[in-house]
Amino acid sequence: MWIAKSGPWGELEVRTVYLEPPESQLAIVAKPSTVTRWTFEQTTANAVRQTLAKAKVPDEVIGRLFSPVRLVASGNSVVLLPEAEDLTALSQESRSALYLELAKYAVNEYQRDPVFILGGDVDDWMQGASLSKIQQDLFRRLLWKRGDTLVFSDVQALLSLAKTPDEVNAVFRSITRVRSLIVELRLPLSTDRQAFIDYWSAGQTDAPRLAFIKAITQRRAKQSVDITHFLPSIIRQRAYTFPEMDLGMKGRFPDCHWTSLNFFNIVPKDVYLDTKQAAERLLKDYEVVDAPYHFGDVLCFMDEGEGLHTCVHIADDIVLTKNGDSILAPWALMQLKDVDSIYRRSPNTRIQGYRLKK
Repeated sequence: MWIAKSGPWGELEVRTVYLEPPESQLAIVAKPSTVTRWTFEQTTANAVRQTLAKAKVPDEVIGRLFSPVRLVASGNSVVLLPEAEDLTALSQESRSALYLELAKYAVNEYQRDPVFILGGDVDDWMQGASLSKIQQDLFRRLLWKRGDTLVFSDVQALLSLAKTPDEVNAVFRSITRVRSLIVELRLPLSTDRQAFIDYWSAGQTDAPRLAFIKAITQRRAKQSVDITHFLPSIIRQRAYTFPEMDLGMKGRFPDCHWTSLNFFNIVPKDVYLDTKQAAERLLKDYEVVDAPYHFGDVLCFMDEGEGLHTCVHIADDIVLTKNGDSILAPWALMQLKDVDSIYRRSPNTRIQGYRLKK
């Protein structure tokens, strides 16, 4: 547990929790095979060999990978089939360099979208993971770094150690968990009462949640209140949950833009499932703002004019985010630095704030 920076939002206690998808959702999601594949597109075998050497892959590993049974060339694509001994022979530095190269190709889905160890605490991540001791040891050995963040991509290697269907499900359940935050307000209030009300109401004087916000400012006993009670009704209902199947009836599940632009709405508008219409709404009805951000501000990750992701500022460095439109992507509270580690594409990636016009 840690204490967030104080402000008009009050004094907040923060803890971590790992969200696991329901079994009904895991059952319908295709599991990866147990065969690790490194795919290089629009290239040649000789160029791939040079890429491996540049990443400081040991010569003996390169020799094994280029044997006839471990290399598949088709058209302009080259596929290598590493085994466990090849994976464990790589240093973290070498693996990081190689996997960043593999992440350029969408077909390498787990290098492109790895398992993030947010906060950098492997023991914290491991505590609730349904992995055997052997799997845990392999997981630790195969970690790599994307920027400053520890990540894991060798899901197939973990699955190869599973002996039964239940063990396969346990591995997949572990690697699809999402780290979120539980945030509670300490009472009695430590900040100005009116400033507190103004902050959490975000200028919405007729917001249904305002009655509760005002009521707790009168509390004098020492206690804590979960801040999800201060969120608008749609988000309060969705926080810490995974999307239900019927939410995909419109052709796709809600994503970050749907979440950000429906934040203050009483009834969600599915038009924001269309990225173009979501962008038009943001540019038309929101004004550009800089930090410090207010409750409900939309934070957009930008890189060379392209919008990569949006999330909603809550308090201090805490945001509400839905990382993608996958059925395995829950609505979660995260620290902005953790969202940044997921979506920062280059040194030029920046965050632009937007505030709903009054």
